[in-house]
Amino acid sequence: MAVTKNALLRYRTLDECFSNPYKKFFLTDLVRICSEKLSQYYGYDFSIEKRAIQYDIAFMKSSAGYDAPIETIKEGKSGYYRYSDPTFSITKKELNPSELLSVKDALVMMSRMKGIPGFGWINEMQVQLESALNFKLSSTSIIAFEENEYLNGKDFLNILYNHIIEKNTLDLQYKPFFLDQVQNYTVSPYYLKEYNNRWYLLAWHHANHRIETYPLDRVVSINSLQITYIETDTLFDDYFEDIIGVTNYMDKEVEHIEIELAEDIIPYVQTKPLHGSQKLKNNILTLDVKLNYELESVILSFGENMKVVKPQELKKIIQDRINHSAKNY
Repeated sequence: MAVTKNALLRYRTLDECFSNPYKKFFLTDLVRICSEKLSQYYGYDFSIEKRAIQYDIAFMKSSAGYDAPIETIKEGKSGYYRYSDPTFSITKKELNPSELLSVKDALVMMSRMKGIPGFGWINEMQVQLESALNFKLSSTSIIAFEENEYLNGKDFLNILYNHIIEKNTLDLQYKPFFLDQVQNYTVSPYYLKEYNNRWYLLAWHHANHRIETYPLDRVVSINSLQITYIETDTLFDDYFEDIIGVTNYMDKEVEHIEIELAEDIIPYVQTKPLHGSQKLKNNILTLDVKLNYELESVILSFGENMKVVKPQELKKIIQDRINHSAKNY
């Protein structure tokens, strides 16, 4: 019985490895990972022989096993293993009628939503599911999200998401707004956030020793590196709690901000708060946030309908930006 249980654990572990397109798993990697999984399960050190993993792979590929499409990709003197069909998994099973109906309902809703990053996979899945579920998804849109369909960088969303899950250190080829040349940054990716119809990556910059923010439309390419990933204990819900937008200067303190509002925009600000700390008394809006570029942009977007009362630093920044803008006309 124990042998059967061990084998099943190994098959499931190998299945996870072969299904992962973002990492290369050589035989030594498979031996190590399976040993770690079994050690975690039993609570003591458990060692797997290379020969056992080779037998497992042969069994999984056989008709007596799972008919798994396992292939070996040569690299140097050895090779790594993966599924030739990235959709294959030994854990897949047929859905019951209730589950099929739930999938149908979910796909019907999602197929009618425009502007979702990574939406292309639904189109691919639709072709396969129409036959299996015996229905056809409607192409009529009934809901649309605000999204810039021409924005660069959205193709990196799914790639970065998986690199974050796998904790891969990356070589980020990035073109800053004010530089002509592409820069190479070594980063450990942590978090993806959308703000104002633009997607951002938050990652640890290995050379600058801090979390930095990169808009995806400035990313040129992404490559994984065999460099130790730097973990973080940052809770990103807390990280964004004291700011508007995505720019958090860790050396800055939260400021108490007072803004005088024109009567016309008070209902707008009441129904669409600028921040969770917002309070409104008469025509005075107060916020407790850090100063950053996004805060300035929000204030400027209201034009003459907002007047910064305090702090003086923010008041001066807004005044200078308005003066510079006025010189253009």
